[in-house]
Amino acid sequence: MATVLSVSGSPSATSRTARLLRHLDRRLAAQGHEVIPLDVRTLPAQALLGADFAHPAVVEVAALFERAEGVVIGTPIYKAAYSGLLKSLLDLLPQYALAGKTVLPLATGGSTAHVLAIDYALRPVLSSMGAAHIVPGWFTLDKDITTDPDGRLTVAPASATALAEVTDRFSAALSGRTSRLAAAG
Repeated sequence: MATVLSVSGSPSATSRTARLLRHLDRRLAAQGHEVIPLDVRTLPAQALLGADFAHPAVVEVAALFERAEGVVIGTPIYKAAYSGLLKSLLDLLPQYALAGKTVLPLATGGSTAHVLAIDYALRPVLSSMGAAHIVPGWFTLDKDITTDPDGRLTVAPASATALAEVTDRFSAALSGRTSRLAAAG
């Protein structure tokens, strides 16, 4: 199957966004994909804020993007836009870092007022970076994501169903892409 880079753009160590992504990573792995998780908050702040394109961590992340056939981009929405942390990373990547890739945009936030942020803030950036196919993404309300005391993630039923559908659509797009590449090779 495909190699998927799963990117969390949340600055929080207790991020609902990151936990949701890791939950979806398991679904993709169960479907046969190799999933590489990336929490942008673990990258050196000086490299991100100083726009250090040559920093070894930035070079390594750029190589992960190059290696991946699919990319899941998850971000909390702040003031109707994706996180500044995610923006810092995307600004350091090559202009066409998503060229030829299938991308699944996901977002979390406190209000349905931010639901269009995927289409009006995130999708244009992903498109400008050359994404071959941006599958329809999903916005999940913070209140629909809870963590039990034992650390188990629970997603409200309606959101869980929608997330499973968009994740499966992404997986199918990846499977179709790898089949076409194999046939062409």
